[in-house]
Amino acid sequence: MRWRLFRRRLSISSPRMTVRSHLPWPLRWAAVAVALGFSGALALWAFEFGKGIAGLDHESRNAAQVLGQLREQMDDLKRDRDQAQSIANTADSLLKAERATQQRLAEQVKALEMENQALKDDLGFFERLLPASGEGMTVRGLQASVPAAGQLRFQLLVMQQGGRTQPEFRGRYEVLLSGTQDGKAWAPPTPALTKPLQMRQYQRIDGLTEIPVNVVVRQVQVRVLDEQGRLHATQSLKL
Repeated sequence: MRWRLFRRRLSISSPRMTVRSHLPWPLRWAAVAVALGFSGALALWAFEFGKGIAGLDHESRNAAQVLGQLREQMDDLKRDRDQAQSIANTADSLLKAERATQQRLAEQVKALEMENQALKDDLGFFERLLPASGEGMTVRGLQASVPAAGQLRFQLLVMQQGGRTQPEFRGRYEVLLSGTQDGKAWAPPTPALTKPLQMRQYQRIDGLTEIPVNVVVRQVQVRVLDEQGRLHATQSLKL
């Protein structure tokens, strides 16, 4: 009987047994955490040791140093770029100002050239009109044109020869016209224009007078008279 009970316990049909630990679960978790931490520390040590053996730690430090140097160079390049941009902006402003100045100077030079040409023309006009010698009042360089219908423009130079010792002349000049009107002779009895004249050595006259629209002027005559009506000089021009 006892043998049967003993054999039943050793057989497959014997009742199940459960082995339970007597440690509480907080201690078990602590033990697991300690084991994991030890394993992690061991793995980190092995990794760092392997890097030291392979030279990766030295290369990492070199890479960090090179990265720092590259950053410093990039900062230097940025400063150089900003400085170059500032210089370029200043140069562009100076270039624009120089171009504007050159344009103004070109305009001034052009105006001076025109003024110089006008002075040359006036000088040539006076040189052609100056007499070689003699004394008294003369009318020289009489010119006339018809700029528009009913108008006559004239130019002349009145000169009093004899030097600066000549007294001042006071009088008038008259413009007389003659020509044809509707195919017939036309000669007004009175001057077409009378103007006072006061001068010492010379006086350039540029005037405009009105004429009938249907008149064709053939001759222009200019007379210079003093205050008493005495004739001092005259000149005629045929058109």
